[in-house]
Amino acid sequence: MSAATTRSRTPDRLCAEAVDLARSAAEEAAAPGVVGEHVSVMAEGDRVVTHLFECKEPGYRGWRWAVTVARASRAKIVTLDETVLLPGPDSLRAPEWVPWSERLRPGDMGPGDLLPTEADDLRLEPGYTGADEPPPNAALPVLAETVPEAVLEREPEPTAGAVAAGAIEETTGGAAGEPPAAARGAIASVAEELGMRRARVLSRYGLHVAADRWDESFGPKTPMAQAAPAPCVSCGFLLPLAGSLKQAFGVCANEFSPADGRVVSLSYGCGGHSEAAVMPKPPRPAPPVLDSMAADEFPLRPAADSGSVSPEADEESEELGHS
Repeated sequence: MSAATTRSRTPDRLCAEAVDLARSAAEEAAAPGVVGEHVSVMAEGDRVVTHLFECKEPGYRGWRWAVTVARASRAKIVTLDETVLLPGPDSLRAPEWVPWSERLRPGDMGPGDLLPTEADDLRLEPGYTGADEPPPNAALPVLAETVPEAVLEREPEPTAGAVAAGAIEETTGGAAGEPPAAARGAIASVAEELGMRRARVLSRYGLHVAADRWDESFGPKTPMAQAAPAPCVSCGFLLPLAGSLKQAFGVCANEFSPADGRVVSLSYGCGGHSEAAVMPKPPRPAPPVLDSMAADEFPLRPAADSGSVSPEADEESEELGHS
Protein backbone atom coordinates (compact mmCIF):
# COMPACT_ATOMS: atom_id res chain seq x y z
CA MET A 1 0.00 0.00 0.00
CA SER A 2 1.45 3.36 -1.01
CA ALA A 3 1.90 6.31 1.32
CA ALA A 4 -0.58 8.40 -0.65
CA THR A 5 -3.30 5.78 -0.17
CA THR A 6 -2.58 5.62 3.54
CA ARG A 7 -2.82 9.39 3.88
CA SER A 8 -6.13 9.53 1.93
CA ARG A 9 -7.84 7.12 4.33
CA THR A 10 -6.80 9.11 7.40
CA PRO A 11 -8.94 12.26 7.89
CA ASP A 12 -7.00 15.49 7.93
CA ARG A 13 -6.83 16.90 11.47
CA LEU A 14 -7.79 20.47 10.64
CA CYS A 15 -10.60 19.41 8.31
CA ALA A 16 -11.91 16.90 10.84
CA GLU A 17 -12.02 19.60 13.51
CA ALA A 18 -14.08 21.95 11.30
CA VAL A 19 -17.42 20.60 12.59
CA ASP A 20 -18.88 24.04 13.26
CA LEU A 21 -18.07 25.17 9.72
CA ALA A 22 -19.74 22.08 8.29
CA ARG A 23 -22.81 22.48 10.50
CA SER A 24 -23.31 26.10 9.56
CA ALA A 25 -23.10 25.17 5.88
CA ALA A 26 -25.70 22.38 6.35
CA GLU A 27 -28.06 24.69 8.26
CA GLU A 28 -27.75 27.29 5.53
CA ALA A 29 -28.71 24.75 2.85
CA ALA A 30 -31.52 23.14 4.89
CA ALA A 31 -34.47 24.53 6.79
CA PRO A 32 -34.08 25.61 10.43
CA GLY A 33 -34.08 22.71 12.88
CA VAL A 34 -33.56 20.05 10.19
CA VAL A 35 -29.86 19.35 10.78
CA GLY A 36 -29.35 16.91 13.64
CA GLU A 37 -26.38 15.50 15.52
CA HIS A 38 -22.97 14.94 13.99
CA VAL A 39 -22.71 11.32 12.85
CA SER A 40 -19.23 10.64 11.50
CA VAL A 41 -16.28 11.91 9.48
CA MET A 42 -15.01 10.34 6.24
CA ALA A 43 -11.76 11.02 4.43
CA GLU A 44 -12.37 11.60 0.71
CA GLY A 45 -8.72 12.23 -0.13
CA ASP A 46 -5.71 14.24 0.90
CA ARG A 47 -6.98 17.16 3.01
CA VAL A 48 -10.58 16.47 1.88
CA VAL A 49 -13.07 15.41 4.60
CA THR A 50 -16.85 14.88 4.59
CA HIS A 51 -18.90 15.52 7.76
CA LEU A 52 -22.21 13.66 8.11
CA PHE A 53 -25.15 15.07 10.10
CA GLU A 54 -28.55 13.56 10.85
CA CYS A 55 -31.53 14.78 8.84
CA LYS A 56 -34.74 15.45 10.77
CA GLU A 57 -36.78 16.36 7.71
CA PRO A 58 -40.09 14.40 7.63
CA GLY A 59 -40.07 11.88 4.83
CA TYR A 60 -36.26 11.57 4.80
CA ARG A 61 -35.79 9.03 7.57
CA GLY A 62 -32.22 7.74 7.65
CA TRP A 63 -30.89 10.40 5.27
CA ARG A 64 -27.86 12.48 6.22
CA TRP A 65 -26.50 15.88 5.35
CA ALA A 66 -23.02 15.50 3.85
CA VAL A 67 -20.76 18.56 4.01
CA THR A 68 -17.36 18.26 2.35
CA VAL A 69 -14.56 20.59 3.45
CA ALA A 70 -10.97 20.87 2.22
CA ARG A 71 -7.79 22.89 2.62
CA ALA A 72 -4.88 23.61 0.35
CA SER A 73 -1.43 22.18 0.87
CA ARG A 74 0.46 23.87 3.75
CA ALA A 75 -2.61 26.04 4.43
CA LYS A 76 -4.31 26.33 7.81
CA ILE A 77 -7.63 27.70 6.58
CA VAL A 78 -10.38 25.12 5.90
CA THR A 79 -12.80 26.01 3.09
CA LEU A 80 -16.22 24.66 2.16
CA ASP A 81 -16.47 22.34 -0.85
CA GLU A 82 -20.12 21.19 -1.20
CA THR A 83 -23.26 20.36 0.78
CA VAL A 84 -25.62 17.59 -0.30
CA LEU A 85 -28.31 15.35 1.17
CA LEU A 86 -27.38 11.66 0.80
CA PRO A 87 -29.24 8.46 1.76
CA GLY A 88 -27.92 6.40 4.61
CA PRO A 89 -27.71 2.62 5.03
CA ASP A 90 -31.21 2.40 6.56
CA SER A 91 -32.87 5.24 4.66
CA LEU A 92 -36.15 4.98 2.83
CA ARG A 93 -35.50 5.27 -0.90
CA ALA A 94 -37.60 4.86 -4.04
CA PRO A 95 -37.18 1.59 -5.96
CA GLU A 96 -34.83 1.49 -8.89
CA TRP A 97 -36.36 2.92 -12.06
CA VAL A 98 -37.36 0.34 -14.65
CA PRO A 99 -38.17 1.28 -18.29
CA TRP A 100 -41.81 0.98 -19.31
CA SER A 101 -40.96 -1.76 -21.82
CA GLU A 102 -39.79 -3.95 -18.92
CA ARG A 103 -42.60 -2.97 -16.55
CA LEU A 104 -45.36 -3.81 -19.02
CA ARG A 105 -47.15 -7.07 -18.29
CA PRO A 106 -49.94 -8.97 -20.10
CA GLY A 107 -53.29 -7.41 -19.29
CA ASP A 108 -51.94 -3.91 -18.60
CA MET A 109 -53.26 -2.41 -21.83
CA GLY A 110 -56.65 -0.75 -21.78
CA PRO A 111 -58.95 0.90 -24.29
CA GLY A 112 -57.14 3.63 -26.19
CA ASP A 113 -53.64 2.52 -25.17
CA LEU A 114 -50.99 2.18 -27.88
CA LEU A 115 -48.10 -0.27 -27.64
CA PRO A 116 -45.35 0.65 -30.14
CA THR A 117 -43.05 -2.04 -31.49
CA GLU A 118 -39.38 -1.50 -32.23
CA ALA A 119 -38.18 -1.42 -35.82
CA ASP A 120 -35.76 -4.29 -35.12
CA ASP A 121 -38.14 -6.37 -33.01
CA LEU A 122 -36.90 -9.97 -33.11
CA ARG A 123 -40.47 -11.28 -33.03
CA LEU A 124 -41.26 -9.75 -36.44
CA GLU A 125 -39.81 -10.00 -39.91
CA PRO A 126 -40.69 -8.33 -43.25
CA GLY A 127 -43.86 -9.62 -44.82
CA TYR A 128 -42.83 -8.60 -48.35
CA THR A 129 -40.03 -10.09 -50.40
CA GLY A 130 -37.99 -8.22 -52.97
CA ALA A 131 -37.96 -4.97 -50.97
CA ASP A 132 -36.27 -3.52 -47.95
CA GLU A 133 -37.91 -3.69 -44.57
CA PRO A 134 -40.66 -1.07 -44.44
CA PRO A 135 -40.53 1.48 -41.62
CA PRO A 136 -42.89 0.76 -38.72
CA ASN A 137 -46.35 2.36 -38.79
CA ALA A 138 -45.86 3.35 -42.45
CA ALA A 139 -48.92 3.40 -44.69
CA LEU A 140 -46.95 1.91 -47.59
CA PRO A 141 -43.42 0.50 -47.60
CA VAL A 142 -40.68 2.36 -49.43
CA LEU A 143 -39.35 0.53 -52.47
CA ALA A 144 -35.87 -0.87 -52.47
CA GLU A 145 -33.22 0.30 -54.87
CA THR A 146 -33.44 -3.02 -56.68
CA VAL A 147 -36.93 -4.25 -57.55
CA PRO A 148 -37.64 -7.73 -59.01
CA GLU A 149 -38.20 -7.79 -62.75
CA ALA A 150 -41.57 -9.53 -62.31
CA VAL A 151 -42.88 -6.55 -60.37
CA LEU A 152 -41.50 -4.04 -62.87
CA GLU A 153 -43.03 -5.80 -65.86
CA ARG A 154 -46.49 -6.07 -64.31
CA GLU A 155 -47.14 -2.35 -63.67
CA PRO A 156 -50.36 -2.83 -61.65
CA GLU A 157 -52.90 -0.10 -61.19
CA PRO A 158 -52.72 1.71 -57.83
CA THR A 159 -55.32 0.84 -55.23
CA ALA A 160 -57.73 3.36 -53.76
CA GLY A 161 -55.94 3.22 -50.42
CA ALA A 162 -52.61 4.00 -52.01
CA VAL A 163 -54.04 6.99 -53.87
CA ALA A 164 -55.68 8.29 -50.68
CA ALA A 165 -52.40 8.03 -48.81
CA GLY A 166 -50.61 9.98 -51.52
CA ALA A 167 -47.94 7.33 -51.83
CA ILE A 168 -47.97 6.99 -55.62
CA GLU A 169 -45.18 9.28 -56.72
CA GLU A 170 -43.54 8.82 -60.12
CA THR A 171 -39.77 8.76 -60.04
CA THR A 172 -37.30 9.68 -62.73
CA GLY A 173 -36.77 7.17 -65.52
CA GLY A 174 -33.61 5.07 -65.93
CA ALA A 175 -31.02 5.09 -68.66
CA ALA A 176 -31.78 4.10 -72.23
CA GLY A 177 -32.64 0.40 -72.60
CA GLU A 178 -33.41 -0.05 -68.89
CA PRO A 179 -36.92 -0.61 -67.51
CA PRO A 180 -38.56 2.49 -66.01
CA ALA A 181 -38.37 2.98 -62.27
CA ALA A 182 -41.36 1.63 -60.34
CA ALA A 183 -43.74 3.84 -58.46
CA ARG A 184 -43.45 4.13 -54.70
CA GLY A 185 -46.56 2.02 -54.07
CA ALA A 186 -45.93 -0.67 -56.72
CA ILE A 187 -44.99 -3.47 -54.35
CA ALA A 188 -47.72 -2.44 -51.93
CA SER A 189 -50.28 -2.61 -54.75
CA VAL A 190 -49.19 -6.11 -55.74
CA ALA A 191 -49.18 -7.24 -52.11
CA GLU A 192 -52.68 -5.77 -51.63
CA GLU A 193 -53.99 -7.67 -54.65
CA LEU A 194 -52.38 -10.95 -53.59
CA GLY A 195 -53.74 -10.68 -50.06
CA MET A 196 -50.41 -9.91 -48.36
CA ARG A 197 -51.45 -6.73 -46.58
CA ARG A 198 -49.18 -7.05 -43.54
CA ALA A 199 -45.88 -5.23 -43.77
CA ARG A 200 -44.38 -7.48 -41.06
CA VAL A 201 -45.19 -11.00 -39.95
CA LEU A 202 -44.09 -13.25 -37.10
CA SER A 203 -40.52 -14.47 -37.30
CA ARG A 204 -39.36 -17.91 -36.23
CA TYR A 205 -38.23 -16.43 -32.95
CA GLY A 206 -41.64 -14.85 -32.42
CA LEU A 207 -43.35 -18.19 -33.06
CA HIS A 208 -41.10 -19.96 -30.56
CA VAL A 209 -41.66 -17.31 -27.88
CA ALA A 210 -45.44 -17.47 -28.33
CA ALA A 211 -45.39 -21.29 -28.28
CA ASP A 212 -43.39 -21.34 -25.04
CA ARG A 213 -45.77 -18.83 -23.44
CA TRP A 214 -48.89 -20.78 -24.45
CA ASP A 215 -47.37 -24.09 -23.42
CA GLU A 216 -46.57 -22.69 -19.99
CA SER A 217 -50.13 -21.47 -19.41
CA PHE A 218 -52.10 -24.32 -21.03
CA GLY A 219 -49.61 -27.11 -21.54
CA PRO A 220 -49.15 -30.71 -20.41
CA LYS A 221 -47.24 -29.71 -17.25
CA THR A 222 -50.11 -27.75 -15.68
CA PRO A 223 -52.04 -29.30 -12.76
CA MET A 224 -55.24 -29.31 -14.80
CA ALA A 225 -53.63 -31.32 -17.59
CA GLN A 226 -52.05 -33.76 -15.14
CA ALA A 227 -55.48 -34.63 -13.74
CA ALA A 228 -57.32 -34.65 -17.08
CA PRO A 229 -58.83 -37.94 -18.33
CA ALA A 230 -57.63 -37.35 -21.92
CA PRO A 231 -55.63 -34.77 -23.93
CA CYS A 232 -57.11 -32.07 -26.12
CA VAL A 233 -55.91 -33.73 -29.31
CA SER A 234 -58.85 -36.15 -29.07
CA CYS A 235 -61.43 -33.61 -27.86
CA GLY A 236 -64.25 -32.56 -30.11
CA PHE A 237 -64.21 -28.99 -28.76
CA LEU A 238 -60.72 -28.33 -30.15
CA LEU A 239 -60.43 -25.91 -33.07
CA PRO A 240 -57.07 -26.45 -34.84
CA LEU A 241 -54.93 -23.48 -35.82
CA ALA A 242 -53.61 -22.73 -39.30
CA GLY A 243 -49.98 -22.74 -40.33
CA SER A 244 -47.13 -24.52 -38.61
CA LEU A 245 -48.63 -24.07 -35.13
CA LYS A 246 -51.53 -26.41 -35.91
CA GLN A 247 -49.22 -29.34 -35.21
CA ALA A 248 -49.01 -28.42 -31.54
CA PHE A 249 -51.81 -25.98 -30.63
CA GLY A 250 -55.49 -25.28 -31.02
CA VAL A 251 -58.29 -23.15 -29.59
CA CYS A 252 -60.68 -24.50 -26.97
CA ALA A 253 -64.39 -24.02 -27.77
CA ASN A 254 -65.91 -25.56 -24.64
CA GLU A 255 -67.68 -22.82 -22.68
CA PHE A 256 -67.39 -24.81 -19.43
CA SER A 257 -63.65 -25.36 -19.78
CA PRO A 258 -61.16 -23.09 -17.94
CA ALA A 259 -59.38 -22.61 -21.29
CA ASP A 260 -62.44 -21.51 -23.27
CA GLY A 261 -61.31 -19.20 -26.09
CA ARG A 262 -57.64 -19.74 -25.23
CA VAL A 263 -54.84 -21.27 -27.27
CA VAL A 264 -54.10 -24.66 -25.72
CA SER A 265 -51.51 -27.29 -26.38
CA LEU A 266 -52.66 -30.53 -27.96
CA SER A 267 -51.24 -32.27 -24.87
CA TYR A 268 -53.33 -30.13 -22.53
CA GLY A 269 -56.54 -31.47 -21.06
CA CYS A 270 -59.31 -30.81 -18.57
CA GLY A 271 -62.42 -32.43 -17.19
CA GLY A 272 -64.51 -30.98 -20.01
CA HIS A 273 -63.20 -33.43 -22.60
CA SER A 274 -65.91 -34.34 -25.08
CA GLU A 275 -65.32 -38.10 -24.80
CA ALA A 276 -64.24 -38.35 -21.17
CA ALA A 277 -67.67 -39.06 -19.69
CA VAL A 278 -70.57 -39.54 -22.09
CA MET A 279 -73.88 -39.34 -20.24
CA PRO A 280 -76.29 -42.19 -21.13
CA LYS A 281 -79.74 -41.32 -22.34
CA PRO A 282 -82.42 -41.57 -19.63
CA PRO A 283 -84.67 -44.64 -20.00
CA ARG A 284 -88.10 -43.97 -21.40
CA PRO A 285 -91.13 -46.08 -20.42
CA ALA A 286 -92.87 -48.04 -23.13
CA PRO A 287 -95.89 -46.29 -24.62
CA PRO A 288 -99.25 -47.59 -23.34
CA VAL A 289 -101.08 -50.20 -25.45
CA LEU A 290 -104.76 -49.52 -26.05
CA ASP A 291 -107.06 -52.36 -27.12
CA SER A 292 -109.99 -50.75 -28.89
CA MET A 293 -111.41 -54.01 -30.25
CA ALA A 294 -112.60 -55.55 -26.95
CA ALA A 295 -115.11 -54.29 -24.36
CA ASP A 296 -114.37 -54.04 -20.66
CA GLU A 297 -117.09 -55.16 -18.21
CA PHE A 298 -117.90 -52.74 -15.40
CA PRO A 299 -120.48 -54.00 -12.77
CA LEU A 300 -123.25 -51.60 -11.92
CA ARG A 301 -123.23 -52.66 -8.25
CA PRO A 302 -120.24 -53.86 -6.24
CA ALA A 303 -120.18 -57.46 -5.09
CA ALA A 304 -121.37 -58.27 -1.61
CA ASP A 305 -117.97 -59.51 -0.51
CA SER A 306 -115.96 -56.67 -2.09
CA GLY A 307 -116.23 -54.23 0.86
CA SER A 308 -114.08 -53.98 3.96
CA VAL A 309 -116.99 -54.63 6.36
CA SER A 310 -118.46 -58.11 6.66
CA PRO A 311 -122.15 -58.20 5.75
CA GLU A 312 -122.84 -60.42 8.74
CA ALA A 313 -122.86 -58.38 11.96
CA ASP A 314 -121.12 -59.94 14.92
CA GLU A 315 -122.59 -60.19 18.39
CA GLU A 316 -120.39 -57.46 19.92
CA SER A 317 -121.53 -54.93 17.37
CA GLU A 318 -125.20 -55.65 18.02
CA GLU A 319 -124.77 -55.16 21.76
CA LEU A 320 -123.08 -51.78 21.22
CA GLY A 321 -125.80 -50.68 18.85
CA HIS A 322 -123.57 -50.31 15.86
CA SER A 323 -125.29 -50.36 12.55
